[in-house]
Amino acid sequence: MHLSDNVSADVTAADWIRRAPKAVLHDHLDGGLRPATIIELARECGYTGLPTEDPAALGAWFRDAADSGSLERYLETFAHTCAVMQTREALYRVAAECAEDLAADGVVYAEVRYAPEQHLAGGLTLDEVVAAVNDGFREGERRSGGRIAVGTLLTGMRHTDRSLEIAELTVAHRERGVAGFDIAGGEIGNPPSRHLPAFQHLKRHNCHFTIHAGEAVGAESIHEAVQVCGAERIGHGVRITDDIAEDGTLGHLAAYVRDNRIALEVCPTSNLQTGAAKGYATHPIDQLRRLGFRVTLNTDNRLVSGTTMSQEFQHMVDAFGYGPEVFEEFTVAAVEAAFLPLPERRRIIDEVIRPGYAAL
Repeated sequence: MHLSDNVSADVTAADWIRRAPKAVLHDHLDGGLRPATIIELARECGYTGLPTEDPAALGAWFRDAADSGSLERYLETFAHTCAVMQTREALYRVAAECAEDLAADGVVYAEVRYAPEQHLAGGLTLDEVVAAVNDGFREGERRSGGRIAVGTLLTGMRHTDRSLEIAELTVAHRERGVAGFDIAGGEIGNPPSRHLPAFQHLKRHNCHFTIHAGEAVGAESIHEAVQVCGAERIGHGVRITDDIAEDGTLGHLAAYVRDNRIALEVCPTSNLQTGAAKGYATHPIDQLRRLGFRVTLNTDNRLVSGTTMSQEFQHMVDAFGYGPEVFEEFTVAAVEAAFLPLPERRRIIDEVIRPGYAAL
């Protein structure tokens, strides 16, 4: 069904998009800072590497720098944000503002990820980093009037050897706001299986995890993430189309991912920036949805991609004519795939998502 089938002509997409309840599973804490906050934190900690101290110009710089078509170049922008996130106060502030910003955009549930090992330069321990971020999220939830719930995903970096340590940290903090684990960073030359001990540790402790795969590297990275490492969800995963024929026939891997409801954390704007997709109108998200995959819509990095969940919704309306019923489908899929207990997932869907879309 398309927008014109479902929404009267006098109601613009922007009106219902703003009011629609949203859920995001793939959002990086260090990729979503407010430009003004970066500038203030840089002054406080003496960081002098920023390209500009004008908030609007800095926001534009991040977007332009990320529009390279290369995942590796895209990742270089995080040197600036991580540089100003090295104290408890900075981490607390950034997390609280993240929750506030997401709630203001209509997000009712979010899983936000970050790599604790990237925030140790100021002398914090891994446990202190996790505590600061979790406390910040609780403050952001409070400021938003309880309109959002935020869980954190602790990320191990693909190019370092600390993934098992971060997996152990995830298990240790699972009762204090940490929802699960992830690995991220440059895919090329850093296959998921390199971190198999981390995933085995998580499995032994019945702990949730997702894996970035199928973004810069093809379907073979998704196969390894799912069949070797046991990922419950796939970060990005758009290269699953490598295993789908032109007539829509699914290969064995694509069929396995679809049939086992392994959620794809799709981030359209980010995919355009890193070269994983050529344009919104040709983005594989529509094909994957029509073929029955469990597709979720996400921001990835709100600062670096210059986006919000509402803007991702708008891009999909413009590209495919989606109406509220499709975004309800995406949002329910995200909550169903969330690293939450089943009763809580059902509560959010039945008490927040369904009524919110019915009201549209």
